[in-house]
Amino acid sequence: MLRGLCAGLAALLIMPSSFAVAQEWELVRDEEGIRVWLKPVAGSSYKAFRSETLMNTDMATLRALQEDVEASCAWIHSCREQRLLSYEGDTALTYTRFDTPWPVQARDSVMQVTTRVDGDSLLRELLAQPQQFPSDKAYQRISAAQGYWRMTPEGEGRIRVVYELHAEPGGQVPAWLANSFVIDAPYNTLLLLRRAAEAK
Repeated sequence: MLRGLCAGLAALLIMPSSFAVAQEWELVRDEEGIRVWLKPVAGSSYKAFRSETLMNTDMATLRALQEDVEASCAWIHSCREQRLLSYEGDTALTYTRFDTPWPVQARDSVMQVTTRVDGDSLLRELLAQPQQFPSDKAYQRISAAQGYWRMTPEGEGRIRVVYELHAEPGGQVPAWLANSFVIDAPYNTLLLLRRAAEAK
C-alpha cells in the first residue's frame, strides 16, 4: 500500500523553516470545529501553524484519502497538481504545484513524507527536499519546510487530526498574502479533507 503523502502542502507557501521557538501558540481561527493556531519562529518573517479537528470517520478512510497522492490535490488548499516521484518502504517523495494570486509567482515543492506508527496515532512527517527534482522556471521552489500530520482515534468512529507545518516559500511573498494563507490554508485543507472523509 502506498504510504506516501503530499497532503496540505499549499500552506508551505507562507510557513517558516524551524520549530525552534519557545513561544506559545496563539489561537487565530475557531470555526466549524476546526481550530488554527500560529506562533512566530526565530529568524523568520513567517509564522508556524498548528491546526486540528475531529472527523467522524475511521483510520482506513483517512489513509486512503491521503495516500492517493494525485487525487488528494482536490482537498489541499490552492493545489494545482501533485504526483508521486518515488516510494520505498514507509517513505515517499512527492512533487506539488500550487496556485498563487497574481502577481505572485506560482510555487512548487518536493516533499519527503515518512509514515510512522506512534502509539495509537498514525504520524506522517513532512520534510522538504528541494534539490531532489529538477526545477521549472515557471515556478518558485519552496526552499525549506518541515511539519507533520497526526491522526489519533478518539472513540468509535472519530479521529482527531492535527496538521502542523512551517516553511520558507522562497522568493518574495507580500505580507497580505502571507497573513491570509497562514490561516486559510490549514483551515481549508482540514475542512475539505473532513468533508471528503465523512462522505465515504
